[in-house]
Amino acid sequence: MPTTLLDRPRPSPPPLDWLTLTDAFEIACMVRCTPPPATDVRRLGSGPHRGGIAEFNREDAAQRMRQLLGRLDVPVEHELTTGGLRRRYELHRLSVPPQHRAAYANLLTAGWRQGRRELLGGPFPGASAPRRLWRPRLAAAAWRAALLAGGRHVRRHCLGIRLSDRDLAAVLVRGAALLDVPAALRPGSGCFLVVVPNGEYRERITESAELSAAS
Repeated sequence: MPTTLLDRPRPSPPPLDWLTLTDAFEIACMVRCTPPPATDVRRLGSGPHRGGIAEFNREDAAQRMRQLLGRLDVPVEHELTTGGLRRRYELHRLSVPPQHRAAYANLLTAGWRQGRRELLGGPFPGASAPRRLWRPRLAAAAWRAALLAGGRHVRRHCLGIRLSDRDLAAVLVRGAALLDVPAALRPGSGCFLVVVPNGEYRERITESAELSAAS
């Protein structure tokens, strides 16, 4: 029986290079830190890319995502909305133009899958020098995204990140281990809480995730 076109295996896309992977993975983590945009997601499309729209309540998170998208040659529009009476708030909405959303979605999908596999799939016996170098950088990118875009839960004894995404929570715990920091996953009220002890370990995780170290 002849093989039809539908029976032929589809070639897998080539893996992203390490620099592209780290930027795409950080964006994917930032998007997973946030709730879906208020815009009708059924009209925009489902999936982790959320139709090319991401919303943040912090300007530094929005600016970081703009920087990363610029490095990946993905244009984005930045819209700022303010509101509230006694307690003012800002909402930063980043929108990828429709003609670039397919490329954006492909980058986020590939970046998340490849980055997650690198962090959760180890250790790798006989790992190459680039892999030994870049896996901690991926871990730092995930924590940078969480510290910028996740919900912070700060207590005297620990730093916590509130997340609704279980996979991202697991990535942060494994990533912390790569950075020589103990992290624990605790159930929260309708969320997951990734906690790091205060003191030396909190300083190490925040220093690893600083933007100045992420050029």
